[in-house]
Amino acid sequence: MSATKVLMPGSISVVDYRCSDGPADAPFVELHGGFSVSYVRKGSFGYRIRGQAFELIAGSVLVGHPGDEYMCTHDHFRGDECLAFHLAPEVVEAIGDRTEVWRTGGVPPLPELMVLGELAQAAAEGRSDIGLDEIGMLFAARFVEVVSGRKRSAPQAGERDRRRAVETALWMDANSHQPVNLESAAAEAGLSSFHFLRLFAKVLGVTPHQYLLRSRLRHAARMLADDARSVTDVAYDAGFADLSNFVRTFHRAAGVSPRSFRQAAKGDRKIFQD
Repeated sequence: MSATKVLMPGSISVVDYRCSDGPADAPFVELHGGFSVSYVRKGSFGYRIRGQAFELIAGSVLVGHPGDEYMCTHDHFRGDECLAFHLAPEVVEAIGDRTEVWRTGGVPPLPELMVLGELAQAAAEGRSDIGLDEIGMLFAARFVEVVSGRKRSAPQAGERDRRRAVETALWMDANSHQPVNLESAAAEAGLSSFHFLRLFAKVLGVTPHQYLLRSRLRHAARMLADDARSVTDVAYDAGFADLSNFVRTFHRAAGVSPRSFRQAAKGDRKIFQD
């Protein structure tokens, strides 16, 4: 079993698990250290917990509750891959619902969860501009809705909440060149991460990470057009921690590379006509 941390621990952490065990490998008892929802993106395995047995296949969801012992088996197929979201107790409290919901064990492939699971995978691979922590919280909240059968009502945004969302967006824009994440933005707004995510999206129509990313792209475009800084310096000055990620993200947004965008800003209009 290999475990790669995709998002470091915070109120939510994300781990990419890849197992190569097969029918000949003996299973062993493991322990859930916290709350988790794991999207099975490939393969199949058995999940034995509290006297129940689940056969999980691609599209299924494994649910973990702190302190529960469990065992994974591979009687029918070799190997599986999961994207696991580990949730801090305060996130689970904000999302809500009864203990038995978080002790569901396994959830079969359901369209309401599979589409978000695939979006989460796209975010983990850098193919989406939604934050991995954001989609993790939305995935967990959707799981609770589906299992409990109770749809969460949309957050009500009064004048104070609307001002709070706008002021935090302005703070994010002013500090977009600095490390900013969902937790720090939520702290600036004085809300829990989950409630801030829902309020921000309700009022402004984008998630906090989407707004932060687009703010960084806007500042980068201005720098590319206005001065002679290298593309590398522009990337880091705009707040991107990785040059290749900046180039890929900018190209996806503008349809051209940062270098070509700069040439177009200097008068080469043919670049946008190709």
